[in-house]
Amino acid sequence: MSIRRLPEHLVNRIAAGEVVERPASALKELVENSIDAGATRIAVRLGNGGTTRIEVTDDGCGMAPAVMALALERHATSKLPSDDIDQVATMGFRGEALPSIASVARLTLESRVRGADGWARAIDNGVLASEGPAALPPGTRVLVEGLFERVPARRKFLRSSRSEYAACLDVVRRLAMARPDIVFTVEHDGRRVLAALQAEDRPGRVAALTDRALKDNSVAIDMERDGLVLGGVAGLPTFHRGVADHQYLFVNSRPVKDRLLIGAIRGAYAEMMPRDRHAVVALFLDVPPDQVDVNVHPAKTEVRFRDPAMVRGLIVSGLRRALDAAGHRVVHRAPEDALAMFRAEPGYHPPVSEERAPWGSTGGEDVPGRASNDAGLAAPYLGRVGESRTAFLAPPPQARAEAAWAPPPEAIDHPLGVARGQVAKTYIVAEAGDGLVIVDQHAAHERLVLERMRAALAGGRVASQALLIPDVVELDEPACDRLEARIEELSELGLEIERFGPRAILVRAMPALLGRGDPTGLVTDLADELAAFDEALSLRERLDAVAGTMACHGSVRAGRVLSVQEMNALLREMEATPHSGQCNHGRPTWVKLALSDVEKLFGRR
Repeated sequence: MSIRRLPEHLVNRIAAGEVVERPASALKELVENSIDAGATRIAVRLGNGGTTRIEVTDDGCGMAPAVMALALERHATSKLPSDDIDQVATMGFRGEALPSIASVARLTLESRVRGADGWARAIDNGVLASEGPAALPPGTRVLVEGLFERVPARRKFLRSSRSEYAACLDVVRRLAMARPDIVFTVEHDGRRVLAALQAEDRPGRVAALTDRALKDNSVAIDMERDGLVLGGVAGLPTFHRGVADHQYLFVNSRPVKDRLLIGAIRGAYAEMMPRDRHAVVALFLDVPPDQVDVNVHPAKTEVRFRDPAMVRGLIVSGLRRALDAAGHRVVHRAPEDALAMFRAEPGYHPPVSEERAPWGSTGGEDVPGRASNDAGLAAPYLGRVGESRTAFLAPPPQARAEAAWAPPPEAIDHPLGVARGQVAKTYIVAEAGDGLVIVDQHAAHERLVLERMRAALAGGRVASQALLIPDVVELDEPACDRLEARIEELSELGLEIERFGPRAILVRAMPALLGRGDPTGLVTDLADELAAFDEALSLRERLDAVAGTMACHGSVRAGRVLSVQEMNALLREMEATPHSGQCNHGRPTWVKLALSDVEKLFGRR
């Protein structure tokens, strides 16, 4: 087969196939050109998901007529002042966007430099159709119509108008996040879908484009290491989504989709989020140009780092530090469906008097099981079941954590309040200064035990408690092999084991934090966890995962009755422990009902 030169129109279409995959790809290139032109306002108008119309108008520097003609030639760009491809400081730099789009669509380019007249050039699928003067304010307007209209092989691979529109909107969102100093507007089929995003700070812009609730349920990230700067916002572990579409990554203000960065986010949120849920984050990484290669993909959506390990470590450390500072914070919103479950009892009538005594108040002399008010009437029942009480009172409560003879502490002094009781031997009910707090005792203690183990690991190793009689745990041979290969790592966590024949493991000591625990269940779960581990995980990540499994086995179980002192001790430790707002599996450990919500349930508002 002989070699031949490809005709110019075919070369342009091949280039268009690399740069313009769908309407969103063309829109991305046009908006990036506007950003590089120094625009402060960018307006986007779409028709039929971008398949019939894409219009981008900006107030940038504009182009003279001669420059416009050059801009429509391949590999002509103003964004590389020198031949050093490693020093790219602009969004685009290949010089392929406009000619590639013009080769597969009808493109009209209008531009005006301040102090000069406007000019327009129209290209119809690679052929100059017309040019002449144009009336427009300073800046540039690009109109793309009939994308892939004469390339049916490409057009039939486009998705529905709704899907293409969603992709275009995602492109604008990411670019708007990267440049919060620019005002963006988006219209689709004549309808304003993205109101004018005014210039604002980065956290405000991210919240405006994702979820307004993110601003109150996120932490700020600010970290620098070896010339690399990491900033942005990260949602609390309990503020998560079912898909990873709400993870926005930027390198030198360039939106990218990088597996290394996504893996770093997953590692930072490990043991704080359910495995099928995804964090809401927007990370902005500033890297010296010589430390990153942006010339990897024609669409510039991928990058390659010179030192990927350092970048990954920076992201994990930055996220971890920010989440550590969040302490016991959790998403402050009670589920609407949970509130809807509250109903007044049949035959319930509100009390005639609106006066309410503080919770736990006796209203009179402090006599166990009995109290009287100023009128000599018996106060609400406060004693143990079986003690005498007046006949007109309702039956007493069927269970209490314990009688509180001492004056209860002030709830306002503690963020999570003070314990008032226990429900279903699982949930602690506490009164805070501004509402009602409900704590899952098992989930909360599980996180506390894990953080203690991590602190002990940071200090060297976890103390172990020898068993009086070693336990023999029978497993299959591959599971025993996996555990035997990790004996040293498990020893650092206080678990001392040894091989006991081909199909058994001997447990000689347990972590002191866990007490006697359940050696059989613990070792069995550890074998399963090790089987699921990726061999590429570092030692510290493996230890964290193993520690999470151990903590689950060593925490207070649901169904255990706690005293008031134990409940309050748990609440105080939660307030002082990082990440205590979620358990090791990412579930929330506590929720709060605001006092106003409680009053609504009883018709007081």
